[in-house]
Amino acid sequence: MVRENYQFYYSLISNPDKPLILFLHGFMGNIDEFDEAIKLLSNEFSYLTLDLPGHGKTQLFGEEEYYTMPNTAHALINLLDELKIAKCFLVGYSMGGRLALYLALHFPERFHKVVLESASPGLPTEAERLERIKLDQQIAKKLTISLKKRDLAAFLSKWYDQPIFGYIKNHPKYDRMIESRLQNNPQELAKSLCFMGTGCQPSLWENLKNNKIPILLLTGEYDKKFISINTEMAKLCKLAQIKIISSTGHNIHFENPLVFVENVKSFLSRVS
Repeated sequence: MVRENYQFYYSLISNPDKPLILFLHGFMGNIDEFDEAIKLLSNEFSYLTLDLPGHGKTQLFGEEEYYTMPNTAHALINLLDELKIAKCFLVGYSMGGRLALYLALHFPERFHKVVLESASPGLPTEAERLERIKLDQQIAKKLTISLKKRDLAAFLSKWYDQPIFGYIKNHPKYDRMIESRLQNNPQELAKSLCFMGTGCQPSLWENLKNNKIPILLLTGEYDKKFISINTEMAKLCKLAQIKIISSTGHNIHFENPLVFVENVKSFLSRVS
């Protein structure tokens, strides 16, 4: 893999007296995903945010294989090297949480602690992965024809009807979130889904028992699917603990940034 294949769009706000957090956004998010949480954390932490491949202003040059999780993970490690960040905290949401788990398991020496919000280790069986790949390809096809803003808006509206998101559409800032999502390129989103979706990523279930880093698993009360997944993860990973956040769905940091930050700060500040 060549570093030049990735041109990350990122923001680094660093203070040598404040520990640094690398934030990884979810599918259809961007560099601004954690802005509300960062406002509440900025007095105590430095932070690095970025657009993941297929999102925002990050550009990839080369084959579609550069969108995959292993290659993206290596590219992020290269970026940390370039920025002279030897070790940091790691926070990932949904797709970014799956990527964060991959990073934690494959590059444990680079991270102090990890917070996974509504994340999973992928799918355990080949049959499940193949079925999910078919589904993601169908969704990607819908994205590739959403070239007009109103088409993508309709796609997003249906996306957030999924049960895992609970009552997110009732949130007073929902429209603002949608406007941010609309800044993405649908064709690039489709590539991300096809090459770093849950079906395509390497299954990490077997690796959980080998984890060496303290992990906080955050799930929302209304997100029954991920409560089940994360409960199983906590059983397999002795350094993982699960916390269910009341009155939220999949997107905890958006629905209740204050409670999200309280849990992140408590976990990252605790002496292991």
